[in-house]
Amino acid sequence: MAAEHAEEALTPTSYIGHHLTFFTKPLGDGGFWTLNVDTLAVSILIGLLGVGLMWWLMRGATSGVPGRRQAFAEWLFEYVDDSVKGIFHGDRHKFVAPAALTVFGWVILMNAMDFLPVDIVGKGVTDHINEHGFRFVPTADLNTTFALALTVWVLMIGFGIVVKGPGHWIAEQFTAPFGKHPLLWPFNLLFNIVEYVSKPLSHSLRLFGNMYAGEIIFLLLWMWAANSALTLGGGVGFVAAVVLALLWSIFHLLIVWLQAYIFMMLTIVYINMAHEGH
Repeated sequence: MAAEHAEEALTPTSYIGHHLTFFTKPLGDGGFWTLNVDTLAVSILIGLLGVGLMWWLMRGATSGVPGRRQAFAEWLFEYVDDSVKGIFHGDRHKFVAPAALTVFGWVILMNAMDFLPVDIVGKGVTDHINEHGFRFVPTADLNTTFALALTVWVLMIGFGIVVKGPGHWIAEQFTAPFGKHPLLWPFNLLFNIVEYVSKPLSHSLRLFGNMYAGEIIFLLLWMWAANSALTLGGGVGFVAAVVLALLWSIFHLLIVWLQAYIFMMLTIVYINMAHEGH
């Protein structure tokens, strides 16, 4: 796969750059607003796949002895519900638990796109769509992770206003956490602004950084294997590619699950914080 690129005299820089190039479409006059078509398309398809998977898991549910499919679905729901129960102390079943399950399922499916071999997908599908580059790991795009984090951020603020009331929520920004004395109001407000700004940044950058790094490592492994195929023979390069990709894929399974879990847990924590006072 990567050897084909090498035969075309592609350098490591151009090879990696090709696979890290977005399929973009400028809006309007091509200024600030630009759509990453590949990220949007893959995210929507993965979302529909996730909905279809959940429907398929639940379609065979019965009240008797559960089969493997139902047992997996029940385990997944209980796993997420227990995670929410340990943090959120309100009525978690109305919104928080379903939202946590949605976030966890969607993020883990988007993360799992990193296991697809870039050259096979490129030659078979994406190069026919856009020959200059196509990214199919949505969470390796900062726009995706930041949009998810901003959605959680808006929900957190919205829950805070609804639960506490607009007046109490605004007053809390000026009177907590340092005290209610008027001289402390500017410091309280500054502290809360920093806190509100830092949450979506840390929430999004953690997921993006891990998935982007994983994508880079997969590409570097294939470049190393391609170089081995050219210098030591095709058989050695193929074996090296399979072994290294397999080892990294096994480790990456943990990263894919862990980053989805962390993103879900932070979502629960932030919504729970909206229900609590300083």
